[in-house]
Amino acid sequence: MAAIKKKAATKKPAAAKKKAAPAKKKIAPVKPKKAAAPSKPKKTATAAKPKPAAKPPAKTAEPKSPPKPAQSISAKPPSTPPTSPKTGANVTPEKAVKAKRKLPFAINDYVVYPTHGVGRITALEDKEISGIHLEMFVVEFDKDKMILRVPVTKVEISGMRKLATPKVMEDAMTTLKGRARVKRTMWSRRAQEYEAKINSGDPISIAEVVRDLHRNANQPEQSYSERQIYEAALDRLVREVAAVEKIDEDAAQERLQTVLRAA
Repeated sequence: MAAIKKKAATKKPAAAKKKAAPAKKKIAPVKPKKAAAPSKPKKTATAAKPKPAAKPPAKTAEPKSPPKPAQSISAKPPSTPPTSPKTGANVTPEKAVKAKRKLPFAINDYVVYPTHGVGRITALEDKEISGIHLEMFVVEFDKDKMILRVPVTKVEISGMRKLATPKVMEDAMTTLKGRARVKRTMWSRRAQEYEAKINSGDPISIAEVVRDLHRNANQPEQSYSERQIYEAALDRLVREVAAVEKIDEDAAQERLQTVLRAA
């Protein structure tokens, strides 16, 4: 019995050895691979560095000039306005500018205003209207007993002009000798055309109105409205002929009537 127990006792450790779990193998840690060293850039040929410019020679200190003595400030004499060489009177800057500027008309000149006919410039006025300074021609129409003031800056827009030249007046006389050209349209439309020609101020256009509306003794009489337009055109033409030829209006009208009767 003792022998059996000893065998049993001896067998246990063997079984225990079989049951014992096999020991785990140690795994060595994987070392990270070293990164490849960056490749050195290839050397490229570079331009030769410019040599530093030679330094300019050091400036020598110039001797300082002695300070100038302080000058005494004297009061300037008051400036006197320029005087006119003719009269010796003082001329203000505004008057000096006006003297230099060339105006289109002078005082006592005869001019033609389109809607009023021939007038005479009697003065040049300076006026301030609503804070605006204006220089105006004063034009008198003796026959109509009317005075018109035209700003110098509005002369061209208004159509005011000088008297016609003798050559233009000869063309107007030639127009009067021509044959009348009456359009076959309504009188109201023709009347508007005639009035537009009269108000244009052109002596040749006015002569056309006189020619078309003139009636000789052997022709039918004019209507009242035709007579009014005819007399307005004739009066405009007579005034300009008298002013250009420097004769009175009666003589100018007689000359025009002679031309019309001979036509």
